[in-house]
Amino acid sequence: MLSSYLTGFGTWLAYPGCLCICLAALLRAAPSLRSADQRGLWLAVATAGVAMVLDLPVVTGTARDLTGTGHAVDLVRNLTGVVSAGAVLFFVSAPVGSRRLRAGLFGATGTVMVVLTVLDLTAPAHPAHSVVAAGGPAPSFAYWLTLIGTHMVANTVCLIVCCWYGLRTDDRLLATALWLFAAGTAFAGLFWTGRLLRLVLYVEWVWPYLPLMINLHAVLRATAILVPTFVALARAVTDARTVWRLWPLWHALVGAVPHVVLTGRRTRLLELLWPPIPRRLLAYRKLIEIRDAMLELDHYVPSGLTPLARDHVRRHGLTPAQADAAVLACVMKEARRAKLAGVPRCAMEAESFPRGAAPLLLTRQDHPTTLTAEKTHLMDLARAYTSPPARSFTPTPTAHAAATARGD
Repeated sequence: MLSSYLTGFGTWLAYPGCLCICLAALLRAAPSLRSADQRGLWLAVATAGVAMVLDLPVVTGTARDLTGTGHAVDLVRNLTGVVSAGAVLFFVSAPVGSRRLRAGLFGATGTVMVVLTVLDLTAPAHPAHSVVAAGGPAPSFAYWLTLIGTHMVANTVCLIVCCWYGLRTDDRLLATALWLFAAGTAFAGLFWTGRLLRLVLYVEWVWPYLPLMINLHAVLRATAILVPTFVALARAVTDARTVWRLWPLWHALVGAVPHVVLTGRRTRLLELLWPPIPRRLLAYRKLIEIRDAMLELDHYVPSGLTPLARDHVRRHGLTPAQADAAVLACVMKEARRAKLAGVPRCAMEAESFPRGAAPLLLTRQDHPTTLTAEKTHLMDLARAYTSPPARSFTPTPTAHAAATARGD
């Protein structure tokens, strides 16, 4: 029961596996080709994808219908697989950085391709390449032994190197990519080991599982090279969520001090879908503009307003962190109101709120010192800005007098 399920799943996985590895190669083509350290890895995955596409039933069937034989497709597929094996060795040799070693790999890969081509062309007529062809392997035993041996050597070396560096690197993303690539390489090794067992020992039971091995190899290697893409996508989603949550606070504050906005103001959705600056900088820009707006509005905060805000927030039973954010939200709302009302800077000191303490924004002992802390701080402020305590804050001189009498 399990064996039939695994066999069926391996066969079904052929098309999704090809799609995964081809999409991964396309998505990572530009950044990989720009980096000398990643070219070998990308070439290994791309050529493996081409080889797998040439092994799809629809491709081989079409070739036979058009030419009457699948021989040419089989030869090109196997030669492409050799290029992939050579690229794997080129990738794992990158840390060594030896030009002589790389030149040797190029030469060895080219030699194997020439040998396979000669063995194919000099073999008796054969319609296709197969280990289980009637009358023995086609084109020949030597052909398959050379091809399988090449792949097994490349996969063994790659597996050892990936595991070696995966255990020793402190970079979690690099370690994840190495282990995924090592797992894909291990499945590829099992695939070629199964072919070797069938070629040399005529082992039959392993044959139905080979499609599963090679297709899992495709999915895992595709995932390995997409690790940077997944990380970038996760960061983009996080930044978009940050911008979306900061928007009400940003919109309210920059509405009072629009000169802090460095680009044209847009709607909330349009800002996310079509940002006026590189997307990776959008959340950072919003943080900077909110902070600049707060610094400007701080000049419109009367010194007696903070005790009133604290007294108002205290009645809502918030946690200390929530209370701090709510107090600042109340102060910023009142400063925004004053700015929009046209009150001159610092003129509010002479009005209903006598000067008692320095403005809240400039005296916070827990002022954020890192970008992450700044983002967390402003996200808390954005939540507090639309909360009931901030919406219901209406300072009056009577309230201030009461707060002063209690020693706030």
